[in-house]
Amino acid sequence: MRKTPPSKRERKPANGLRPEYRFDYTKAKPNRFAGRAQPGAVTVLLDPDVARVFKNAESVNAVLRALVTTMPGRRAPAK
Repeated sequence: MRKTPPSKRERKPANGLRPEYRFDYTKAKPNRFAGRAQPGAVTVLLDPDVARVFKNAESVNAVLRALVTTMPGRRAPAK
């Protein structure tokens, strides 16, 4: 089997990215977590050690609100 000359081979860019990607969206699945998010909410991923401390979203929000009130030059967010 003959090797293709270097000029005809597909060259890989230095950063490893192709100039164009073609995705097959017919195989895509709906986001199973999309229904859980409330409008205007921001989703944050907690590290496992931090997540063990908090039982639910309300406890995380309570601690963050208390922290915000102690920050100089910041006001507590309105509920």
